[in-house]
Amino acid sequence: MDSINETFLKAKEEGRKIVMLACYDYPSALMAEKASIDSILVGDSLAMTVLGYDSTLQVSMREMLIFCEAVSRALKRTFLIADMPFLSYQLGLEKALENAGKFIRRGAKAVKLEGGKEIAPLVKALVDAGIPVMGHIGLLPQYAYLKGGFKYKGREAREALNLFEDAIALERAGVFSIVLEAISAEVAKSITENLKVPTIGIGSGPNCDGQILVFHDLLGLFERFKPKYVKQYANLSETILKALSSYREEVLNNIYPDDEHSYHMSDDEYRKFLELLSKNER
Repeated sequence: MDSINETFLKAKEEGRKIVMLACYDYPSALMAEKASIDSILVGDSLAMTVLGYDSTLQVSMREMLIFCEAVSRALKRTFLIADMPFLSYQLGLEKALENAGKFIRRGAKAVKLEGGKEIAPLVKALVDAGIPVMGHIGLLPQYAYLKGGFKYKGREAREALNLFEDAIALERAGVFSIVLEAISAEVAKSITENLKVPTIGIGSGPNCDGQILVFHDLLGLFERFKPKYVKQYANLSETILKALSSYREEVLNNIYPDDEHSYHMSDDEYRKFLELLSKNER
């Protein structure tokens, strides 16, 4: 089996799109592998979609590791990448190496870091230590409050050039792939065409080497907000709500459980039980 670096690079060389999914638990990961998804990201977006936090900034290493382990137990062929959460790598190389190593020991094949030129030396150090790294530029949720909020990037020429330079710096530092989040399609296309490593788009147009969406978004399971780029392939919230309501009604009306969904004694054993019960009552 090829390494994650070789697999991603080969896909770009062959012109084959890379299909990624952000998901966070064992049953979701099982379904993703059955659907032949190329790679799964245990993203820090689980802070909101699963844990109910207001932003990705609140999720801890401890929480991320729990979900990483759960997903890794489901996977036999699919590559697992783990998001490095807020302040797990920004506090220096030693801490970053320690935390990245924890993800690798729990089943991840690589880690993902947000940032461009400013984190290139850290990326190189992780790669030199034998830890594959995926980059992430454009809209950076961990830095959104510092860098203009949740707005798409690459609207203006100077900003576009900065994004291009970030991508080049990360490639030189040794990343095997770069996520382009909420970048104008024109800039994402230019970056993709000028990199040897593949780009994975999320809200960055059709010309990236691959795409990623969040499990809960594409299945209609997260309703707090819906980014423009999200395509909903199913509305499972509606289906689940209908099922739960039906369950409630059947219990209230003594429809469930019925005979089909109940265990039974044999008539002979039941008769013996009644006899024993009768003697016990005396």
